[in-house]
Amino acid sequence: MAAAGPVTVLPVVGIPEVAAGDDLGELVAAGLDRSGLQLLPGDIVVVSSKVASKALGLVASSEDRAAVVAGQTVRVVAERVSDGQVTRIVESAAGPVMAAAGVDASNVGGRGGVLLLPHDPDAVCRGLRESLTGRTGVAPVGVILSDTAGRPWRVGQTDFALGAAGVGVVDDLRGGLDADGRGLLVTARAVADEIAAAADLVKGKVSRVPVALVRGLAAQVSVEDGPGARSLVRTGAGDWFALGAHEAVRAALGVAPGTPRAVEVGLRPAAGDDHDAAVRRAVTAARLPLGDLAADVEVTGTGPLVVTGPDAVVVGMVAARLCVALAGEGLPTLLSVRAGSVEVGWP
Repeated sequence: MAAAGPVTVLPVVGIPEVAAGDDLGELVAAGLDRSGLQLLPGDIVVVSSKVASKALGLVASSEDRAAVVAGQTVRVVAERVSDGQVTRIVESAAGPVMAAAGVDASNVGGRGGVLLLPHDPDAVCRGLRESLTGRTGVAPVGVILSDTAGRPWRVGQTDFALGAAGVGVVDDLRGGLDADGRGLLVTARAVADEIAAAADLVKGKVSRVPVALVRGLAAQVSVEDGPGARSLVRTGAGDWFALGAHEAVRAALGVAPGTPRAVEVGLRPAAGDDHDAAVRRAVTAARLPLGDLAADVEVTGTGPLVVTGPDAVVVGMVAARLCVALAGEGLPTLLSVRAGSVEVGWP
């Protein structure tokens, strides 16, 4: 990446409420004119995904939002229940891992329903880039489609690049040297995400400014469309966080998130968990996936739990699974074995 210099982020105002079938390129070009902005080579246009979804008519009924989210989900990463409503963090059909697959009922323009993310955000950016270049004659320009998501280990949400075209999405510094001459081994800056987050500072969530112009990063803009933002999504062996910690334990016990079995075991609340409820979930998770094998095994008591049954091997299996399930619920365990039974308690 070129040496650091000033970067300017400008709001593009005067874009009306977008409806299905609208030409997004025409709306953005008109918004630039109304804002007194002339598109220049090397500029990057950042567009909120909501207006793209509206223009594409990606609206679904909100009557069964859970079904809509399921239809936009590749896999469930984590799930919690709050006030009877289940929130799932999922790998979305659009690519990124995010809450509710990006299905959103906010800022839908009074039309009702929920907005869905485009399944190929990079293609949306390529089309918008072509449209803007065709209308203005300016090239090269970059286009980023932005959306909002939370992040592990950090409070709050930030914008990120859902799609990109003509923008170098990663500034890979590996193999180079830092300012002290030390080798850089792992540093790869997610530049497209940084641009999307910066653009949100002038777009906001309630100001009805869905587009921003970012100037001063021409080194990141290319004639080619580039790999797109989907290349930023970690997959396969590079995904260290394929499941939430709680869900990973349950999945190892045969209770994968997002399945009827997970619902039968019970979902962990988002806040204010109850000790007895956590124990009940652990007992069910220990027994349920074993089916008929655990039919004659009884788990009684409240603390310690006593596991008994006619087959000592199966009793041991259930007791071992129970220890793991309790640990997944954040309850450390103590074991004691007596003739024909295993006691599982906690400090």
